[in-house]
Amino acid sequence: MFFSTELLSLALLAVGLSMDAFSISLGLGMNKMRLKRIALIGLVIGCFHMIFPMAGMLLGHALSEQIGQWTALASGVLLFFIGAHMFFAAFHTSAQYRWQPVGFGLWMLAFSVSLDSFTVGFSLGISGVTIIITLLIFGIVSCLFTWIGLLLGRRLQSFFGIYSEIFGGIILSGFGIYMLFS
Repeated sequence: MFFSTELLSLALLAVGLSMDAFSISLGLGMNKMRLKRIALIGLVIGCFHMIFPMAGMLLGHALSEQIGQWTALASGVLLFFIGAHMFFAAFHTSAQYRWQPVGFGLWMLAFSVSLDSFTVGFSLGISGVTIIITLLIFGIVSCLFTWIGLLLGRRLQSFFGIYSEIFGGIILSGFGIYMLFS
């Protein structure tokens, strides 16, 4: 009974941590992306959602109150600038100006949506949860939510047409601003 309660609690926590990845993926999916790119983005974000809590668990609770506020600030700034770049790039007709989640841009995206899980890792490290199971749940759930968001965004792109990239940029920037001021 306790084990299933712990799993349910971890799954709900993983869903909460994955909602930012879902929201951002929804906006990002409005760019034209191949399914191969979508799969890669989900896997990278899923891995980051495993690495960051693990690092938080290893560092422990002692530093969480000193670092916690800075992770939200850094995430907010990164997401705002990625969204602003997407928004303004929508007005250029050349594809070379459009931001795509490849290479360093993909790492920045995964970093920014996974920072909040770092702080959660601090508190989970103290509570004595099973680390491997926790990390697997976080990684799998965030990967799935990222894929769902990207695929839904891809569908919405055909509905919104040229305005989808503007809308995606607004979503990312808005979410960044929300993270900065919440």
